[in-house]
Amino acid sequence: MIALQIRGVREETRDELARLAKGRGQSLQAYLLDLIETEARRSRNAQVLRRYAGRGDGVRGEAVSAAEIIRAGRRDRTERYGIYEESDGD
Repeated sequence: MIALQIRGVREETRDELARLAKGRGQSLQAYLLDLIETEARRSRNAQVLRRYAGRGDGVRGEAVSAAEIIRAGRRDRTERYGIYEESDGD
C-alpha cells in the first residue's frame, strides 16, 4: 500500500470531512480512502463508457416504451408466422 499526504487543507475543510466520516461511522482515514477509491473507480468506468461511446448498438437511440417493444414483437411474430395473440389492453 502507498501512503498519500495532502498539504494545504484548510481546517474547516478537514473538520467537515471529519464530520461526514463520523456520520458514516468511519474514521477520517477510512472515509477519505473510500472517497479516493470511489473516484478512481468512476474514472475507470468513464474510460470504458468513452471507449464504447460511438457504437451503433441502439443504446443511445430514441427512448422506446416497453409496450411499444411488445407491440413490435407481436407484429413481427404475426408477419413471420401468422400467429396472432390477443392483446391485454395495450
